[in-house]
Amino acid sequence: MASNTFTLIASSTVGAGGTASVILGSGGTIPQTYTDLILYSSARSTFAASGDNLYYKINAYTTGYSQRFLYGTGSVAGSASATDPGLEDYSVGNNATANTFSNVMLYMPNYTSSVAKSISVDSVSENNATASNMGFWAELLNQTGAITSITITSGNGGNLAQYSSFYLYGVKNA
Repeated sequence: MASNTFTLIASSTVGAGGTASVILGSGGTIPQTYTDLILYSSARSTFAASGDNLYYKINAYTTGYSQRFLYGTGSVAGSASATDPGLEDYSVGNNATANTFSNVMLYMPNYTSSVAKSISVDSVSENNATASNMGFWAELLNQTGAITSITITSGNGGNLAQYSSFYLYGVKNA
């Protein structure tokens, strides 16, 4: 029977005052020895709204991303598509309930391949209010380079807030 092993490759927790971005694999240091990558994040931004979208830019690419997603907002459910400058999620903004963070998982199979990458994102922004977002994205990165770094930023110009944390795992399918 095949088994999967998870190995922590990189992690980052934002310190006091926040930061504009977090880079995992700075300088292209994500090892190319696994079959898949999984990124877990618990994040909040300083953007002045109850919600924000974080962007996860692969290898600093700002083009080549396309998404199709299902979402729920607390009052509406639907689907949509987009092309953004990075993989997208739902995050908590500064006006959401204090001390709440979004929960996100990105799954990146075959990240070392030389073809376009299919990536899934599962995301929920926590908020003790009627308006709270959750979504599931099927994302395509139409770039052929292996994934060597991931840069995380606010989609609306805020900073990543203190205590936001990111954990990148390598997965070996044996």
